[in-house]
Amino acid sequence: MSTMKTTVYLDAADYRRLKALAAADGRSAAELIRVAVSEYAERRAPGRLPRSLGAACSGDGQLSERAEDLLQGMGEDS
Repeated sequence: MSTMKTTVYLDAADYRRLKALAAADGRSAAELIRVAVSEYAERRAPGRLPRSLGAACSGDGQLSERAEDLLQGMGEDS
């Protein structure tokens, strides 16, 4: 994991609560901040599409219209 140093200004009351939570968990305040920022960024990041989405072209312009017919019986026991 690559890290970068930064400075964050916190409200004094928030900082005291953060230090108390960190001490109770046996972790550092910096670790709790990293986890919180990571979780926030993950929730707020726009959803990523799978890299495979749209990666192939069948050449058949009507394939999606025939999908149900083509998949009929799939997953059923013979």
